[in-house]
Amino acid sequence: MKKTKLAPKFWVALIIFSLVGQVAWVVENMYFNVFIYKMFRASAADISMMVAASAVIATLTTIFIGALSDKLGKRKFFICGGYIIWGITIVSFAFIRTDIISSIFSVTASAASIGITLVIIMDCVMTFFGSTANDACFNAWLTDSTDSTNRGGAEGINAMMPLVAILVVFGGFMGFNLDLPESWTTIFLIIGISVSVIGVLGIFIVREPQIDKSGNSRYFANIIYGFRPSVMKDNKNLYLSLLAFAVFNISIQIFMPYLILYYEVSLGMENYVLIMAPAIIVAALVTLFYGKLYDRVHFKVAVLPALGMLALGYIVLFIFRSTVPVFIGSLLMMSGYLAGMAVFGAMIRDNTPENRAGMFQGLRIVCQVLIPGIIGPAIGAAVLKNAEVIVNSDGTTSFIPNANIFIAALIAEVCVAPLLIVIFRFLRKGEKREA
Repeated sequence: MKKTKLAPKFWVALIIFSLVGQVAWVVENMYFNVFIYKMFRASAADISMMVAASAVIATLTTIFIGALSDKLGKRKFFICGGYIIWGITIVSFAFIRTDIISSIFSVTASAASIGITLVIIMDCVMTFFGSTANDACFNAWLTDSTDSTNRGGAEGINAMMPLVAILVVFGGFMGFNLDLPESWTTIFLIIGISVSVIGVLGIFIVREPQIDKSGNSRYFANIIYGFRPSVMKDNKNLYLSLLAFAVFNISIQIFMPYLILYYEVSLGMENYVLIMAPAIIVAALVTLFYGKLYDRVHFKVAVLPALGMLALGYIVLFIFRSTVPVFIGSLLMMSGYLAGMAVFGAMIRDNTPENRAGMFQGLRIVCQVLIPGIIGPAIGAAVLKNAEVIVNSDGTTSFIPNANIFIAALIAEVCVAPLLIVIFRFLRKGEKREA
């Protein structure tokens, strides 16, 4: 089959919107945890609650807005408008500070608990607009704008952006003392304004894909479309891939909310940014290569090495504490994680029914965010329940994440294997029918 060529403007829009969106998600997924840990002395249970609440909002938003964008046949409006408001909600976090809370509510002792509550509430508000723009409509736009001849390459770029975003955020945060409220104020202002500016830019560079709306007129029927037994029966590979994807992401969410805290607090790696930057760059290149590899060899050949790298990374991080092994383990873990995201992402897009991409974004988020976001951090919090604690300078205490989160993540990853066996069998049957 001849490869379909994509326009330069598509690649520009893909790179810019994917990167900036992932920068915002990195700040939320990795640094909001650090924010409430350092500013409000949040516990592992608080962090788990925040991640779970955000996961629920992300899922509901993607289901309802994804179906709505299918019904209207519009992606661009939701992408650009969503990014603009998304940035504004990020800016709002600049004003969630103990000194401001104390002055408004005339309290001091409970300012920290109020701060945690406000962060969780505003995280849900921010997630609504972020999921509208990115999870529901940008991802549907990417599916609509590609086909089976070029999807792996596009997905490789999309999948490597979380690592590039981590590199951008790590590098950008190096100049800030994250123990100071003023640093967080500046960070949220920079990130929020950047996201809004990209939304405005999208008005000029995002091309509205052609969507057949003829079968998408019934909005509420479209919302539950992906959950119908008949649809599941007709798309077995899609649903099996989604189920395996959910287990894969549970593994990731066991350790990810606590990763930076593990580097900084448990290992005492104050210069973890300098150590992690080379690993992130190499892992991003591996992910880009993996997207192109998928276009050539497809799911069966590409998925196992990705999962193997992830498992080996977990083992190395669990066993070792010194700088060089931690770097190697992090490189393997990140490469396996993002390569796996690229492979599962392309497989899911390949099996998504045409003209119904928006409807299935909600189902994808159920498996990528909701289920993993509730189960993964809860497992991580349970593993860290009796973790060592330290006494802070103000007399409060904070928990210290330990390496047990990696062995728990490895056990969860192993559970993907039975699902892959079933997927491989269906793929072989499909190949025989085609022959």
